[in-house]
Amino acid sequence: MLLLRKISLVQFKNYTGETFGFNKRIVGITGRNGSGKTNLLDAIYYLCFTKSYFTSSEAQNTQYLTNGFRLDGILDKDDHENRIVCTLKDGKKDIALNDEHYERFSQHIGKFPAVMIAPDDAEIILGGSEERRKWLDALLCQLHPGYLEHLITYQKILQQRNSLLKTIASQGHSQDALLDVFDEQLIRHGTPVFEWRRSFLPAFIQQVQKLYDYLAGHHEVVSIQYQCSLHEQSFAQLLKANRYKDHMMQRTTGGIHRDDLLFLLDDHAMKSSASQGQRKSFLFALKLAQYEVIKEYKKFPPLLLLDDVFEKLDQDRVSRLINLVSGPVYGQVFITDTHAVRLLDAFKENLESFQLVEMR
Repeated sequence: MLLLRKISLVQFKNYTGETFGFNKRIVGITGRNGSGKTNLLDAIYYLCFTKSYFTSSEAQNTQYLTNGFRLDGILDKDDHENRIVCTLKDGKKDIALNDEHYERFSQHIGKFPAVMIAPDDAEIILGGSEERRKWLDALLCQLHPGYLEHLITYQKILQQRNSLLKTIASQGHSQDALLDVFDEQLIRHGTPVFEWRRSFLPAFIQQVQKLYDYLAGHHEVVSIQYQCSLHEQSFAQLLKANRYKDHMMQRTTGGIHRDDLLFLLDDHAMKSSASQGQRKSFLFALKLAQYEVIKEYKKFPPLLLLDDVFEKLDQDRVSRLINLVSGPVYGQVFITDTHAVRLLDAFKENLESFQLVEMR
């Protein structure tokens, strides 16, 4: 079991200095809008991922008119106490686990897994391909230690290759030998990412289907198509075929950085044909299937962070969701809502496992 026992926030978003202790498996966080409920969830996410769920800008994580922040958390994992300290000061970030400082933050990913479900997650369905790749990458990097390393290296090489293509266009000099070197490196690090993505999805969609049927209350066929040009040809063949086009566009036009996921409902694109209720059912099914897969791989349940779900789901879906996460197979759950009474009523059958945290 993974349990967050305590977290301290200093100069993180709207918190000047606050400490929260948790002693139950289900934690309800209540307070008016703007009181810091979502920011507390984000701080918990930060402890697990060394970054915010909602923004890539550390300046937006730092309290106004301050030069940094500090997060300090105590997590029990397999009956062992772990302390994670995340600090940002004058633009320099540091992450330490049990007083051991990481050389690379990527080494921390997957040790304390978590799944966040938030209102903006609708962009996974409605947004561009980058949103879907980001979701899939966040899942797979918690399962496979090498996944994130390959992905980070691939992105660095991709930037270098794109920079070279721009230089070639401006100077008019051929650089085929150097492009060949970059191509070899893209292949070396991109191919494992492709293989992990391809092998993961077939079994995963079965879990999504099961959870979708449960949350929706009836059966509709949902599926995920993995769209990647490497299905038809090898990475080497793709890069070779695209080189002229790459020169013209001054960027790498083919590769795993162009992958996409097509979400389907009864063989129609969910993005354009599904109702709002169908999309919400699918989104929650997607995230809860993510939770189950991580639990299966890690042999313990990750933290589940639910932000504002009462406002985003109808009563029937909320009831099914609460019934599900209250069950014994789920681990520690954090859930926010503006109404304390609604939280207490939702978990009235599990009050012995429920803690209410009220924001001032």
